[in-house]
Amino acid sequence: MANIAAINLLSFLLRKSNIYKMFIEPNINTERKGWIEIICGSMFSGKTEELIRRLKRAKIAHLKTEIFKPAVDKRYDHDRVISHDANSIQSTSVTHAAGILELAKDVDVIGIDEAQFFENDIVDVCETLALRGIRVIVAGLDMDFLGKPFGPVPQLLAIGDFITKLHAICAQCGNIASMSYRTTNDEQQVLLGEKDKYEPRCRRCYYKEQ
Repeated sequence: MANIAAINLLSFLLRKSNIYKMFIEPNINTERKGWIEIICGSMFSGKTEELIRRLKRAKIAHLKTEIFKPAVDKRYDHDRVISHDANSIQSTSVTHAAGILELAKDVDVIGIDEAQFFENDIVDVCETLALRGIRVIVAGLDMDFLGKPFGPVPQLLAIGDFITKLHAICAQCGNIASMSYRTTNDEQQVLLGEKDKYEPRCRRCYYKEQ
């Protein structure tokens, strides 16, 4: 007990001394720390649903949140992010990822949906936001309809601090699905659509048709 008392007394004296202020205090990082969370998977795997869930929990914790989506995605609503299960949250559409940096002022948590539709500069934007001390949550397709890496998402996966890969249910056999199968003959990489153009498939059922 005497040793503990002596240590506590020494610590108190150090805090009051110039030695503490010169060498110890400057090395204490009191700034908030930011990080990047990536939610990826195939279509109909619940990526947007999970993004909305995390943002709503942040709001419950009284954190200031903002969510952004690419202006090209107009499937449901221009000003809201809406999941396949009709859950929604207010959002801001941006034409370029750089617009997020301009609009994200005094924010604790930022959500970015459909990241695959942004240019590669979304990677630098996410890094910049995280260095500002912001929690960044990004959702996007990791593969296109050909099973190839989609847009900037692979790079985001490389720099992400926390990765969540979600799965859908194969529309053909009921197994776990990680592929987005296009049911039309359109060949462009970006083709907005829902169940009228895509269905989730497991690897076996996907390549059986390919």
